[in-house]
Amino acid sequence: MSLFGKLKNKLFKSSSKLDEGLDAIVQDGGVEEAPEPPVEAPQPEPVPAPAAPVEAPKPADTPAPDVPQELPADLPDTAPDMPQPVDPTPVQTPVEAPQPSDPAPDLTPLDIPAPAPEAPKGFLNRLLGRNSAAPVVRRELDDDMLEQLEELLIASDMGVDTALRVTANIAEGRYGKKVSVQEIKELLAQEIARIMEPVARPLPLYPKTPQVVLVVGVNGSGKTTTIGKLASQFKAAGKHVVIAAGDTFRAAAVEQLQVWGDRAGVPVLTAPEGSDPASLAFDAMTRAQAEGADLLMIDTAGRLQNRQDLMEELAKIVRVIRKKDPDAPHNTLLVLDATTGQNAISQTETFQKLADVSGLVMTKLDGTAKGGVLVALADKFGLPIHAIGVGEQIDDLAPFDPEEFAAALTGLEA
Repeated sequence: MSLFGKLKNKLFKSSSKLDEGLDAIVQDGGVEEAPEPPVEAPQPEPVPAPAAPVEAPKPADTPAPDVPQELPADLPDTAPDMPQPVDPTPVQTPVEAPQPSDPAPDLTPLDIPAPAPEAPKGFLNRLLGRNSAAPVVRRELDDDMLEQLEELLIASDMGVDTALRVTANIAEGRYGKKVSVQEIKELLAQEIARIMEPVARPLPLYPKTPQVVLVVGVNGSGKTTTIGKLASQFKAAGKHVVIAAGDTFRAAAVEQLQVWGDRAGVPVLTAPEGSDPASLAFDAMTRAQAEGADLLMIDTAGRLQNRQDLMEELAKIVRVIRKKDPDAPHNTLLVLDATTGQNAISQTETFQKLADVSGLVMTKLDGTAKGGVLVALADKFGLPIHAIGVGEQIDDLAPFDPEEFAAALTGLEA
């Protein structure tokens, strides 16, 4: 299944929420109108043209075996006109003369494909999967409709500022005109893709090794699973990867990383429960340098953004890492849980100050009806979005594609 198909299936909560909301908005004050099929008319016109040249080759097949039996009866009348005495040659040459009278029965089968049933098949109807006779509800794009659209986008956790900006761009040049649900979807998808396009960038890889990737986030955001999936993908790409299980306070996190490490063939460095995670990070860098590893991925304990002591511990890990390499960590990935909604914005603000976040990974998009928070994050912070998670399988962590995400979020077809 393509990424779009997977997104469409996984984001059914978000897309269905927008679908229902947009339908309700357009139905409220909308008027049914007949569909506009002028685009469909010119398509069937070139069909009857090729009917004439097709007739020539067909008559040569059927009458050929029957003509030799009829020619002996007619030969006496035409004999004086044919001075040549040879019999086999005149029998074959006049076969072509009487055949122009035979194409009449062959015209009937040629007329059958001519009336092709292409008239009711318009491009829009094929795209939308609708019958051409189905009426389309349109509503004038006025202040009331724009206000309802803003409320719908805010309810999808797109944020107030982003929702206002998106609706203003949709209304530009279209205010006072009638629009359908499909047209609103297309316009909304275009605006979302435009916002997301600048931040859709893969995780950068640098020639200097080991490249240290520090992964941070709150409890339960999916850091451990994301590290395992990324390590597996980099390993499959031929990179030498080492994982450091820096969540020394939770034994389950270490065990989970070891399972992923075994599955991907990546070594996982651990420390006794309750030990200093900064010390483990320092030792992991030493080993990664000795082994010539390309990537060192360091897991960290989940911490709430309002716990100052835990956030200071994260800052300590960064300070210790930089004793080995002043440029480390080269990437700081913030893993965000899409189900937290607008709380993801406050998390990003806090982690960006303390850990210098360089990129985002959004997980659990399959379990929320508020996927619009990713649009708000892109609009507010402009941080690169490296990947999104839409499931538990290893291929459910995929590079972020803004157009496919926008189409899946709004419920458009690919």
